[in-house]
Amino acid sequence: MVHVERVITLDRPLARVVAYLSDFSHAVEWDPGTQECKRSGSGPLTVGAQWDNTSVFRGRTTRLRYRLDRLEENRLTFTGENKTAHSTDDMTFAAEGEGTVLTYRATIRFKGLARLADPFLRREFERLGDEVSRTLPAAVYAALP
Repeated sequence: MVHVERVITLDRPLARVVAYLSDFSHAVEWDPGTQECKRSGSGPLTVGAQWDNTSVFRGRTTRLRYRLDRLEENRLTFTGENKTAHSTDDMTFAAEGEGTVLTYRATIRFKGLARLADPFLRREFERLGDEVSRTLPAAVYAALP
């Protein structure tokens, strides 16, 4: 299992940040590996909403089906799965003055023989966490002027 955590301070109100990040299709704007992320279905975003995510990681294309498992005013949880991995993106939010403090946690559990790669991939996922610390604020600021 690989776990990455970053704390990001955003100069935007909590409710607006949560509303933006609750639509996982925006991952294409803030997740450096995501190439495409399209919602399955339509209507209001509720628990159970799903997205088909295509990412590139270490030169390989990976597809996961993500589901919104938690939608609260100060917490979002998305889980993604395919035959080789189970991924959880958990975001908690706290108001700080006029802004928001986001704690972003990504956990990837590899399945089968892919589990053997955990120790070798940890550094790469840490690097992606560092990138998210830069790309996520830029995406929020562009979307929420």
